[in-house]
Amino acid sequence: MRPTAALTALLSAALAATALTACGGGSGSSPDTVKISFKQSTDNSVKVMDTYLTDIKKQFEKQYPGKKVEFVPIKAADSEYYTKLQQMLRSPKTAPDLVYEDTFLINSDITSGYLKPLDPYLAKWPDWNQFIETAKSAAKGEDGKTYGVSDGTDTRGLWYDKQVFAKAGLPADWQPKTWDDVLDAARAVKAKVPGVIPLNVYTGKPVGEAATMQGFEMLLYGTGEGTTDPLYDSASKKWITAGQGFKDALSFVETVYKEKLGPDVPDALDPNIMTRVRGELLPEGKLGIALDGSWLPQDWLPGSGHEWPDWSKRLGLAAMPTQAGQAPGKVSMSGGWTWAIPAKAGNPDLAFDFVKVMQTKANAQKWYIANSGIAVRKDVAGDPAYASAQPGIKFFTDLVPSTHYRPAYPAYPKVSTAIQEAMESVTTGDASVDEAASAYDDALKAATDNQVTEK
Repeated sequence: MRPTAALTALLSAALAATALTACGGGSGSSPDTVKISFKQSTDNSVKVMDTYLTDIKKQFEKQYPGKKVEFVPIKAADSEYYTKLQQMLRSPKTAPDLVYEDTFLINSDITSGYLKPLDPYLAKWPDWNQFIETAKSAAKGEDGKTYGVSDGTDTRGLWYDKQVFAKAGLPADWQPKTWDDVLDAARAVKAKVPGVIPLNVYTGKPVGEAATMQGFEMLLYGTGEGTTDPLYDSASKKWITAGQGFKDALSFVETVYKEKLGPDVPDALDPNIMTRVRGELLPEGKLGIALDGSWLPQDWLPGSGHEWPDWSKRLGLAAMPTQAGQAPGKVSMSGGWTWAIPAKAGNPDLAFDFVKVMQTKANAQKWYIANSGIAVRKDVAGDPAYASAQPGIKFFTDLVPSTHYRPAYPAYPKVSTAIQEAMESVTTGDASVDEAASAYDDALKAATDNQVTEK
């Protein structure tokens, strides 16, 4: 699954030759060519997706003689990727045939008319029966139709450096029970291990959805009993204004940066902070605790450019606790990505044929392992070879019963931006928690056409 140096060079050349800008190219230029757009890492040494897709391209072109695959990669940070992709989807001149869609954005794109319902294809595809229900619903629109095929899910937790913890007098088998336990551990690292960032919590608009989901929602969803959604009231179909739990989550973020437990504020608000955490801060022992996702090891596998074969000896894993240790005691968030066909795609049938090749059991299992993802196919999840393929897979898979999903309705991307703005204002000290919460309420009303309720 990992490229040799020769394959990497060949792949880079192929991608450079076939890449199109967001303003050029266009779908349907040839009925025998399927154009595929995906998020390419901004770190040139990380080619997990590129390598995987190159393998699928070979399989597809062998299985469908005379058909060709053309990649249209978008090299960008998450928030920039979403913007560029939506620009491409607006016109048949620029729309690819198949696109990689984050589940949080898919309902917004459905509402905008950018995506094609896949139900006629899914009804004739036996493998669809292998997908778990949450994966099937991940790309379902409010009209009940399905607009994407999930390629895995994820969970989130706390990564910690056991060597740093030893220097700070903290246990190697650390499992905090409350938010205060997390902050106290970070304070111990700050006091006893100079030169190490105690705790990273993503924050602010520059890192986009990572701030909302890896940061804020991992806090917010741990403030209650886990029985109701703190962002959206499904009974009234209204978004919930900032209550005490919302303010408590902001207070946690404020504490991290006010007490200088996190990265320096300019670094925290650098769009490349996620790449630095995976590729530099954790491998180099410069970060004590990272609130982050299950996918990090993909950057450390052989051929990744950031090879770190001993990461599982150096790093420990702990579940993120609920605020005060209330039931169920731990919290996680889950999302994932899907493959979707644009409404303006020139070759939708060929695009779904490519999906079918990608999503055989064998190919899906290769992707979950290469991407450090969590299986959404029942036949893969039940395969012992998957469960034992990589350290950490079992830990993160075991968080699924405690996980939550974002209310991925059409307004959610705007709601997410409002959360990032609130986080950023308390991170920089430009606003108090109460001021940031009040500004969030105003932004929430504007984002949802005043469809809000108080909790």
